[in-house]
Amino acid sequence: MKISDQDRSILREIQRDSDQSLGVLSERLGMAQSTLWRRMNDLAASGAIARRVAVLNPAKVGAGLCVLAQITLENHAEDTVDGFSRMVELRPEILECHKISGGADYNLKVRVADVAAYEDFQTRHLLRSPWVRSVQSSFVLKEVKATTELPL
Repeated sequence: MKISDQDRSILREIQRDSDQSLGVLSERLGMAQSTLWRRMNDLAASGAIARRVAVLNPAKVGAGLCVLAQITLENHAEDTVDGFSRMVELRPEILECHKISGGADYNLKVRVADVAAYEDFQTRHLLRSPWVRSVQSSFVLKEVKATTELPL
């Protein structure tokens, strides 16, 4: 799908605040509600809008500690990669998982309540995993920037 300048404007606005009413959004963008409604449906049907969510405050919901964990797998056999991927999908503490280049195989973004909760998660789910050789954890001291908005 080719994304027009008008589509980019719509996407920027709903990334910033998807809770805006259709009326407010159409006013902000200077377009008719019917046009806006049709374009948003087209963007959703094309997959450009994957889903709409509420962004929560981690500290207010008991997930105040953010940990970045670099994972090295035991090996790169298909069953190892598949098993690790299944484990990642099942663990709600893992918010993001990226296969990376360099010394480690994956980088995880993990959110838990506190250090004790991370130690429990790391011990029970990462270190006891038959697919994981090692874990290097870094505790986030300060979140300088966190956004879900893509640059359009």
